[in-house]
Amino acid sequence: MSARPDTAMVLAAGLGTRMRPLTDKMPKPLIPVAGKPLIDYTLDRFAAAGVAKAVVNVHYLADQVERHLLGRSAPETIISDERGLLLETGGGLKKARAHFADKPVFCTNTDAILIDADGEEACATLTRHWDSEAMDALLLLIPTDKTSGYDGKGDFDQSADGRIALRQGDCAPFVFTGLQLISPALIDEGPDGAFSTKLLWDRAKARGRLFGALHNGFWMHVGDPAGLAAAEARLEASAG
Repeated sequence: MSARPDTAMVLAAGLGTRMRPLTDKMPKPLIPVAGKPLIDYTLDRFAAAGVAKAVVNVHYLADQVERHLLGRSAPETIISDERGLLLETGGGLKKARAHFADKPVFCTNTDAILIDADGEEACATLTRHWDSEAMDALLLLIPTDKTSGYDGKGDFDQSADGRIALRQGDCAPFVFTGLQLISPALIDEGPDGAFSTKLLWDRAKARGRLFGALHNGFWMHVGDPAGLAAAEARLEASAG
């Protein structure tokens, strides 16, 4: 990679309905897991990876997220305000586009925690595999058997050359962790208003420019109370 990514998008605007009743009065990004808010797992990882600036979109209980971010010093956080209209994942990226310059940008949601293994950090894995000449988006994937809080049938199939496609059959070997590197030029192709990043992935795939990189560690999905309990149990066991 000619230029290391130094900007990230943190998708923190969701309603967190599957986490109720915990999210009745608290936004999901602030739910503590083993004593640490979910969003801090994300921002701490970015800070350690050399990300200087993180754009955080807000909608549900946005004031609480903004107050929490005031207590952080790194990375620098910029609020992308979606109080008036929730824009989904792709729309959130498009609204924040002016903050990304022309280098690839990290993007992630806040309802998962990654555990690294084999001496390679997750952001470093994406950076190492990124090729701007060949890729519009590079998604961090993990085998379905290295997850907790996930009971799905997998998200992506992957070919030998690293290109990926959404599951076509009954199951697929890999789950999207929520973390990706994406080209700002691809974000520019999105429409105004609310839309999913799947629209961008479909365009990249049509050009043969949608790729995946495998995470060597473990992925804890914290999307509901059961996932939260499983993540806390694993973190407490590893700390002990």
